[in-house]
Amino acid sequence: MLKGFRDFLLRGNVVDLAVAVVIGAAFTAVVSAFTDSFLTPLIALVSGGGEVGGTFEIDDQTFDYGAFISQVITFVITAAVVYFLVVLPMKKIIERRKHGEEAGPVAPTQVELLVEIRDLLRAQQGAGPGPDPSGPGTTTLPGQL
Repeated sequence: MLKGFRDFLLRGNVVDLAVAVVIGAAFTAVVSAFTDSFLTPLIALVSGGGEVGGTFEIDDQTFDYGAFISQVITFVITAAVVYFLVVLPMKKIIERRKHGEEAGPVAPTQVELLVEIRDLLRAQQGAGPGPDPSGPGTTTLPGQL
């Protein structure tokens, strides 16, 4: 059960989706809170302090470069964490699989596939899989026991 779950998680498209949606959104919120609470005031303090720190004005138009710098820092921190905690470990796992150090997902055997097809056909006919006394991969003809 856990092996199947691990194989599901290690599929490339599932990992990409998890990175893009869950980890990216959640971690960006944390980093945004950090930059808004600490970095933006620090940028404002370094660039003049007070309410006008991190901004400049031209012809009554205010340009907030402090917020831009904070967002760039947010992006860099988020990208670095996603790369080092998700992408890099996944690359190592894929390389190990290529070199045979870690076993990949095991494909079902022909017998397992045939048994599954037989059970699906029985289920469609309303008979259900039921126990097969002759073992997997063999069938019992009607009237035989």
